[in-house]
Amino acid sequence: MTYADLLPKVLAIAESASDAVLAIYQTDFAVDFKDDKSPITAADIASHKIIVSGLAALTPDIPVLSEEGAQMPWSERQQWARFWLIDPIDGTRDFTQRTGEFTVNIALIEHGEPVLGVVTAPALGEAFWGARGEGAHKRERNGVSHAIQVATPGHVQRVVASKNHLNSDTRAFIEQLGEHELVQAGSSLKFCRIAEGRADIYPRLGPTSEWDTGAAHAVLLAAGGSIRTLEGEPLRYGKEDVLNPFFVAAGG
Repeated sequence: MTYADLLPKVLAIAESASDAVLAIYQTDFAVDFKDDKSPITAADIASHKIIVSGLAALTPDIPVLSEEGAQMPWSERQQWARFWLIDPIDGTRDFTQRTGEFTVNIALIEHGEPVLGVVTAPALGEAFWGARGEGAHKRERNGVSHAIQVATPGHVQRVVASKNHLNSDTRAFIEQLGEHELVQAGSSLKFCRIAEGRADIYPRLGPTSEWDTGAAHAVLLAAGGSIRTLEGEPLRYGKEDVLNPFFVAAGG
């Protein structure tokens, strides 16, 4: 299938997962903690199961790597030229704090590059999607969909940040940009705000994993933006260590 064929089908899978997530979000859900002390809820597990099942039916020949799934050994993963990369809920802290700023994320990775991505924000009623050669789109809360693209930066840099990750190194990076304004956003929505032209730059000088960034990275690329490491190299996927290096996401 082409990217154009895949996009609506993957979006439908993400929407099904979003419906399950939102149903749990509206209850008095319990919060557990994984070995790394990060929170996890029934919504993470429900979303994971729906997405993995949906992708297995859609593309049974393409393997899946999920934050909430059994992690595949590197000896197997290093053979993958193409794989699905999913984060059933990015921003679980935002989910547990009921800020609404959490997302469901599905990316297709080919030879280390995110070539297709779908990001939904269940509590906000928003969805973003994009693919190589297909451009990027957003569906608004009112159900209207439209093409999106990054903005040409003006004199004042609009820096997207999250209150949960605004550490001293990030503050120092932002200060050296000169005149700027902060745009608050959580989870992978930070990349999407750049993709739709509402922000210009997002420095991440803290830990993230590949599944945190893959889907929104694909949307940002399709909208004309980029994510580069501090050495200026494009952010890549499918590494032995799934942790990302520090990076800067930017628009025009």
